[in-house]
Amino acid sequence: MLYIRIAELNICIENKYDYLEKLCREYTIEKPENVDMTVSVSDEQIAQEMSIAETEVTAGYAEGVCAYREICKRLPVEFGAYLFHSAVIEYGGDGFAFAAKSGTGKSTHIKLWRRRFGEGVHVVNGDKPILRFENGKLYAYGTPWCGKEGWQTNTRVPLKALCFLERSAENRIRRIGADEAVMLMFHQILTPQDLETVDSLFPLLDKTLREIPCYILGCNMSEEAAEVSYNGMK
Repeated sequence: MLYIRIAELNICIENKYDYLEKLCREYTIEKPENVDMTVSVSDEQIAQEMSIAETEVTAGYAEGVCAYREICKRLPVEFGAYLFHSAVIEYGGDGFAFAAKSGTGKSTHIKLWRRRFGEGVHVVNGDKPILRFENGKLYAYGTPWCGKEGWQTNTRVPLKALCFLERSAENRIRRIGADEAVMLMFHQILTPQDLETVDSLFPLLDKTLREIPCYILGCNMSEEAAEVSYNGMK
């Protein structure tokens, strides 16, 4: 049994394999007085995840994937939070979330920010952060589930902007409205499986789009891309 704390939540994972203990070592806590959520994964779920994986994976890895999915399914209804598939960095006290289709270049763009702006750029999470409103402000939280690069920090940052990346020969950025942004966001969330989750998630997305400016960045692999990105959103 494993206890972790992410997004200000105390979570108990009834794990079968030690993979999760290694993955979550920077988020592990002693057994708390109050547990906000308990999750477990069945052998059937693990076998199913292993069968659909694009490459061969261990049962422990599959359990980790399933456990996070179970956590994220409960976030909108019970805690007013949601998984947003993106890479989040902190720079100058502000959080910037970059989302894109797989293989478009989120990791490359973050590397450009690091190259251009140096050690002031900190990666909160490279792939699967949690977004949660606290005291009227939207925060992005680091989680152990962070992509193949392993970029994560056990911290939170107030989100200043959402940026959707697309490849382009020239670097350009434009702000977009909620109608355009919501369709892009749908590709980066865990699809709700029941009406209760829909009723909880959609108001969170609506509030996000009303309070957080959204942009589309067409970018190449030059350092200028980071400069255009930052200047357009700051």
